[in-house]
Amino acid sequence: MEFSSEDALRLNVLLTHELQAVRIDENTFTLYALTEKGEARVALHPTGRKEQYLRLVREMLSGHALGSPGGYPQFIQRWTRMGQNSGDNIDKLLLLGEEEAVISVAYSPRLTDELARRAWWCMQSGDNARRMLERPCVAKGTMGPVLAEYLVEHLPFETSPHHIIDTVRIVLQPGLIGGQVLQRLWGRAKSDSSYYAGFIAALPDALPVQAAARSDWSGVKPALAPLLAAGNRYAMQLARVLDAPGQAFLFACDDVLRHPADQDVARSVFRTIDSYFGMLRQDSSRELKPEEVLDQADTRLSSPDTDLAELLAVVPALRPEIRSLLMLSEVGEFSVAPILVRTTAIGSLMRRKLEPVSEPVLEQIAALRSAS
Repeated sequence: MEFSSEDALRLNVLLTHELQAVRIDENTFTLYALTEKGEARVALHPTGRKEQYLRLVREMLSGHALGSPGGYPQFIQRWTRMGQNSGDNIDKLLLLGEEEAVISVAYSPRLTDELARRAWWCMQSGDNARRMLERPCVAKGTMGPVLAEYLVEHLPFETSPHHIIDTVRIVLQPGLIGGQVLQRLWGRAKSDSSYYAGFIAALPDALPVQAAARSDWSGVKPALAPLLAAGNRYAMQLARVLDAPGQAFLFACDDVLRHPADQDVARSVFRTIDSYFGMLRQDSSRELKPEEVLDQADTRLSSPDTDLAELLAVVPALRPEIRSLLMLSEVGEFSVAPILVRTTAIGSLMRRKLEPVSEPVLEQIAALRSAS
């Protein structure tokens, strides 16, 4: 198969310009090219089967961009969505008119704000937006608010709790959305645990809700001051949960733990608990079974390290709360994974299966929320 004379001429002329990106609309059989001056368009006129003609066009683009007209099929087989495309010339992939190539760029660790702009011109999708916003250079660049706005606009149409959690977590990065949008998302969190899970993952210390510190915090704070100044990690975590932001976080965790919609929400909240309390874990390389957590906490209290002993000496009345902190520090996604991998249950049935793990966690959260 050969190009029509009109297409051959127009494509060859187009390729003499400095192109930034190329996309092909297979419905209208139109090739679009992005240049520094704007957007160019070439209407295609197949001389045979449309699929073969598109292949011919893409091979021409590949030959121009990569110097290998016949290498395109093998080249594309090596692209993945695992963020492993770390080549120096990933900008060339945006010249192939191939969606998988665009996805490869969106997932690349070498992505820049400018490449994100070009990739977004080529192909707009929620997955691409989320992955690109995970790169600090994009989230803090000119494309950050653009991608966040797209995700927020399409969020009401997301049906996957995993995508909702991921989207909320990502758009809550500093500077991406305004206060009104944040409050609108927070309003949805009141009736959807997926939104809630995204908020506590992204803003554990800055949830957009009015909360009061625990009733005894004002009396405890002066006693903790010397330890906080010395960087005592146990004192820092105790102060964190007793103050107003910590109480808001505990309330939110309690709510999500009681009403996880599905396994994605359950896994997310346990990952968040791990991230929040894990700084006090005894051995970061070891994942305790639920039945081992209590014994581990009691052992640490009976034989405390220096920092823990100092905290116990300063606030002996808060020994139960400190015990709760130690127990929660040994909790994570690994605590529920053995249960969830053996079931496809969701809703109330899943919650019942998780009770051996979730109930003790809820008890420790309650202990941290209520002054004795």
